[in-house]
Amino acid sequence: MRGAGAGAGAVGVAAALVLLAGCARGVEERQDAPGRAVKQSPRATQAAATRVIPGVGPTLRSRIPAGSRQVVAVYGDGAESADSAIVLYTRQGDLWKRERSWSGHNGKRGWTTDHHEGDKKSPVGVFTLSDAGGVLAEPGSRLPYHRSSAFAAPRSWSRSHWHDFDLVIAIDYNRVKGTSPLDPTRPQGQSKGGGIWLHMDHGSGTSACVSQSKADMEYLLRTLDPALHPVVVMGDRAHLAA
Repeated sequence: MRGAGAGAGAVGVAAALVLLAGCARGVEERQDAPGRAVKQSPRATQAAATRVIPGVGPTLRSRIPAGSRQVVAVYGDGAESADSAIVLYTRQGDLWKRERSWSGHNGKRGWTTDHHEGDKKSPVGVFTLSDAGGVLAEPGSRLPYHRSSAFAAPRSWSRSHWHDFDLVIAIDYNRVKGTSPLDPTRPQGQSKGGGIWLHMDHGSGTSACVSQSKADMEYLLRTLDPALHPVVVMGDRAHLAA
């Protein structure tokens, strides 16, 4: 099911606003260390394949499902930093190949292993990526795409945030897979937060989401394939390496 039509089904505007409150153009690059990107040649891109995902230690590595062949790795600059480097890896046999990397932002107060609603921190962990949506028409998404005007950020927000949710990919933290990113259901309870997405960037930290440019969002939507069981591995570098 690629699209869900122009409506948001039974999801009301009020629920959408609750979800919305929770929530540099990409270039081909090489990373000498996770989160430190430098431009690379096409030949170097092809050579960038390793047996383990760089910078991801055994704790989080063990949580990556065996069937996952696409990983979006979000390398936070620090435990209290809102700046991140984002890399897409694909598994080919026993090797992980770095496909592309770019810059982005995470929670304005950094990262946490115990996320709660309103803490302004992004949750550290490994989460599946199952559903997408936004205000804009589907840009060739392989993930099920739910288009709705209910994604639109309130016009009472700063103008720089108005297009944050034009394109989103739901991070499967405290949500029901197989539903619109706007679905307000919270299996772990409301206090654990939710509505955490990959979405478009406004140039600074988020409420808990991970943001990047429109071009990078379009790239992810066209590239992430449900058949490859994509996941996001996210956190500050220290937690990732543990």
